[in-house]
Amino acid sequence: MTDSVHTPFTHPSLEAAYQQCHELTREHYENFPVARLVPKTIRPHVSAIYAFARTSDDLADENWDTPDGPTPDQRLADLDAFATELVAATQDQPLRRPEWAWIFVALADTVRKCDLPLHLFTDLLSAFKQDVTTLRYATFDDILDYCRRSANPIGRLVLLLHGYRDEQLFQWSDQICTALQLANFWQDVSIDIKKNRIYIPQVDLTRFGVTETMLTQPKATQAYKDCLKFQVDRTYELFKQGRVLSRHLKFPLSMEIRLTWLGGQTILDKIIEQDYDTVELRPKLNAKDKVNLLRKAAFTR
Repeated sequence: MTDSVHTPFTHPSLEAAYQQCHELTREHYENFPVARLVPKTIRPHVSAIYAFARTSDDLADENWDTPDGPTPDQRLADLDAFATELVAATQDQPLRRPEWAWIFVALADTVRKCDLPLHLFTDLLSAFKQDVTTLRYATFDDILDYCRRSANPIGRLVLLLHGYRDEQLFQWSDQICTALQLANFWQDVSIDIKKNRIYIPQVDLTRFGVTETMLTQPKATQAYKDCLKFQVDRTYELFKQGRVLSRHLKFPLSMEIRLTWLGGQTILDKIIEQDYDTVELRPKLNAKDKVNLLRKAAFTR
């Protein structure tokens, strides 16, 4: 860390900070809509949260497979510094990192105006730090604990921004968010193994006779397919349990939630269609899928 980091600087205006957050949301593609199907009054707050999550996730994960990328220790140090800025911003203390000031100026305003619990943000940061330090997971419960911190806070924050504070709604949201995270894991097996990461529980790999070498082969073995089917089946069950959430929300949030779980289920459908082989081919949504998702979301209840 250079001395310039400690030099006082002028914080960006609140308007400029929110505008930069909004621009970031428009630059990134996700499997679900970001800050679009929400009332205009809370759109800046959704963008501020997205900017926080996107930037901190990149600190943990960006340029992982490049030789000149940050070392694990550098990533952890940056995430610790990010956490320090979060506390400073929400306690009206001076910020020390000008490159992140726009995020925390906007986020601190969002936290105050919307009365958001800080632990949801620190949970996200703990999960991103875990991405740096943990490359294997022993059991499915270990994976669920990771999802509790990496995915579930986003769903809860979205509900809070819309004025929902009911614990049952939070639980349904958790099931959807966890299922979406799991679907992304099963979708990205061929990508994650190149980063030396495996999210399929070790106990399940052993149970089905799957070796790590099988994850790098040109085609999936039958053992791998059987193992992934087991993961897909229980992920489907989580979507099934949580999708009732949209029935208890007002439009347009109900539409966004339907798009979210339908998008995740479509990824699972594609995995099934290719006979659970996500070693050879990574399933992804195409233009036709997105049109179908909008149609289904509009008419699904």
